[in-house]
Amino acid sequence: MKNTIKTERAIKNLTQADLALLISVSRQTVNTIESNRYVPSTVLALKIAKVFGKQVEEIFQLEDTD
Repeated sequence: MKNTIKTERAIKNLTQADLALLISVSRQTVNTIESNRYVPSTVLALKIAKVFGKQVEEIFQLEDTD
């Protein structure tokens, strides 16, 4: 699964730490999600989408290998 979190953060001028605070996780968790090493739970994906004012599908996309 790929995502656009890094781009969305840049648009909103948020650091990984800022986003982590907004969604109640550690900065390291944001980093692992952003770098595609961890797939977030549904709740976490919804929280991330809400911060960016987007639908989950606009942030997270399945890849052919998923």
